[in-house]
Amino acid sequence: MSERKKYAEVSDIKALGKPLTTAQLDAAEILLETASSKLRITATKYGKDIDKMIADETLGADYELAVKGVVIQAVVRALDSMSDYSPAITQGSQSAMGYSVSMTYLNAGQSLYFLRNELKDLGILRQTWGAMEVYGNGNDD
Repeated sequence: MSERKKYAEVSDIKALGKPLTTAQLDAAEILLETASSKLRITATKYGKDIDKMIADETLGADYELAVKGVVIQAVVRALDSMSDYSPAITQGSQSAMGYSVSMTYLNAGQSLYFLRNELKDLGILRQTWGAMEVYGNGNDD
């Protein structure tokens, strides 16, 4: 079995100023490996090879930094949702009299995910367009 390449290390997360507890250190190690594999698989689905793009002589070093940033952001999102304090709320509502509260949390399922704009920045997702000729292509006689 070949060694799976991680695109970031725990030290990279710490260098960005994210303090990690002892429990988060262990989780971060696993999440970094998982995020790297998940990103590699996602890129493959769209016909991209991240490792080849990193090996490119012209833009490879820059691309490697961008990939590292995306992996770190995904891991930090997952770690934040596992913390003891309440995760970020993306939507909330409150009522009065019969008092009711409804909240939607960011990453409530504690899953590891990449944002669409992150995948677009890496060139994995591209905007696509298509058209369908409703009346035929003009060759029908």
